[in-house]
Amino acid sequence: MVTAHRRHPSRLGGPWLLGLLARLLLWGSPGAWASYLRRSSSCTPIPHRMALCYDIGYSEMRIPNLLEHETMPEVIQQSSSWLPLLARECHPDARIFLCSLFAPICLDRLIYPCRSLCEAVKRSCAPVMACYGYPWPEILNCNKFPADHELCIAAVSTDENSSSRRMPRASCKDCELEEASTAREILENLCANDFAVKIRILRKNVTTTISDFDLDPSRVEVLKHGPLLRTEIPARLQQWLDIDATCVHNIMRGTHAGVFVVSGEVQSDKVVVNKAYAWQKKNRNLHQAVRRWKHHRCPEQAGRKV
Repeated sequence: MVTAHRRHPSRLGGPWLLGLLARLLLWGSPGAWASYLRRSSSCTPIPHRMALCYDIGYSEMRIPNLLEHETMPEVIQQSSSWLPLLARECHPDARIFLCSLFAPICLDRLIYPCRSLCEAVKRSCAPVMACYGYPWPEILNCNKFPADHELCIAAVSTDENSSSRRMPRASCKDCELEEASTAREILENLCANDFAVKIRILRKNVTTTISDFDLDPSRVEVLKHGPLLRTEIPARLQQWLDIDATCVHNIMRGTHAGVFVVSGEVQSDKVVVNKAYAWQKKNRNLHQAVRRWKHHRCPEQAGRKV
């Protein structure tokens, strides 16, 4: 198995490639297989138009690739169809997995992704594809790929020595910042949801595809806790920041920090954010709604608001 460092796929370079080359040396001469490669395939620069794999950490790929695409226009067209899934941030190794197939590194032998890498990406990304009616394709059947003890490309983000933090995963439910149209509309939204909180979110690391976010514990104002205990809310919201990468990314909009009023539902052991408003001076309707909330009585929950 090719050992890889925990780095962003677009920055994979020296250590990752050196590790791969070292393993190739240990495996010995590729012999007849290399001769086959020289006859049947060629190395070509990864074009800038191939957004999926350009700047992946190596500059040349083999064509035909491992998915039997024989021309560069075909490779570009087919690979571009995976960009929306990559934007969903379903798994941090999704890009390295896809590029190992669409743009295999130009070495003396073809290096396939490890079966475990395929299974990890499938486990996180197949449910997101299913949200939009797409099954996991047969061409990416994980059983086709080599076991980990063979020469293959392993997961980059796996680190057995790290803490047992759950892998960030995308949500099928899109969430965006809401426009604070009227104070009344905001109050109705707060009434309709299980919880509502004013929080400050910090971007912990801006160098990774899956950005890590932290909740500022000193800036948590509980407006409504619903079925949750007030003391539970910070931990539940941090869990949401960890696992719903797409939603948080949409809310942050590339900023390093921000204050938001978020509301949502409690679903078994997690919270799902349905609405988010940016706490800014210009959002006067939001400020007015939050001030009025303390004395507001929800129509369907009069006397039971928590």
